[in-house]
Amino acid sequence: MQSRQSTFLALAMALPAMILLVAFTHFPIIATVVDSFLSTPKPRRPSHYVGLDNYNTMIADPIFWKALTNNLIYAAATIPVSVALALAMALVVNSKIKGRGLLRMAFFTPTVLPMIAVANIWLFFFTPTYGAIDQILSIVGMHATNWLGSTQTALLCVIIVAVWKEAGFFMIFYLAALQTIPPDLIEAARIEGADRWQILRRVTLPLLGPTTLFVAVNAVINAFRTVDHIFVLTGGGPDNATNVLMYEIYLVGFGFFDQGYAAALTVVLLAGLALVAVGQFVLFDKRVHYR
Repeated sequence: MQSRQSTFLALAMALPAMILLVAFTHFPIIATVVDSFLSTPKPRRPSHYVGLDNYNTMIADPIFWKALTNNLIYAAATIPVSVALALAMALVVNSKIKGRGLLRMAFFTPTVLPMIAVANIWLFFFTPTYGAIDQILSIVGMHATNWLGSTQTALLCVIIVAVWKEAGFFMIFYLAALQTIPPDLIEAARIEGADRWQILRRVTLPLLGPTTLFVAVNAVINAFRTVDHIFVLTGGGPDNATNVLMYEIYLVGFGFFDQGYAAALTVVLLAGLALVAVGQFVLFDKRVHYR
């Protein structure tokens, strides 16, 4: 009897969270999948079943492939750089150095700023001629560059902003993980004659494996859901040079009001992220935990 009461109490306590999860996560996903097989409703023409037409349109759309390519480049650059930089910063602020508190605050400050504010800050740096970057480069005789207006440099600028924003956030997880490593293990390695590099490679990094997996999954998700700083910095341009999947979904859904096509793009994005996340856990979960 008491077991049933405990089960009922647990379900009752979990019910509000379950309702919110279904209402704001599961139901929207199902509705998006259904909408991807329907046409976009018009004032005098309700939506109707179109099968795979939206997906066929997507396959034939060169802008979709351009956005996908940009997103893959963006992910390939931001994920390893931000994770490596976060680990390096965590190692620095976890060591016994002067001004450690100030360094932690400096590294973490970009994280607490809204991405819109971050993008506007970096607009000052990238402004041609008058921006901080061109002002510094002019000292060594280099000419002004339209950093955000060139197809050669626009995506790189967007990548730099994302890394600057995300590295401090990932640093917090690494710093917390470093502080849980037993000092006895480090001391034992030193007694055995291991230098700093050997301790890092043989002791610290393996123990940080679960944290690295968690950070990597979040870095992948962040890389494919970016939209706000692109909206401010480039608007997807020039010539779709910084257009990515999430921004393309925004343009299709809220710029061209093509709900069916936007739903198909969303389904493809969600499916890709799900496959990558599952693959990361399946392939690396056993490698990041000691058995």
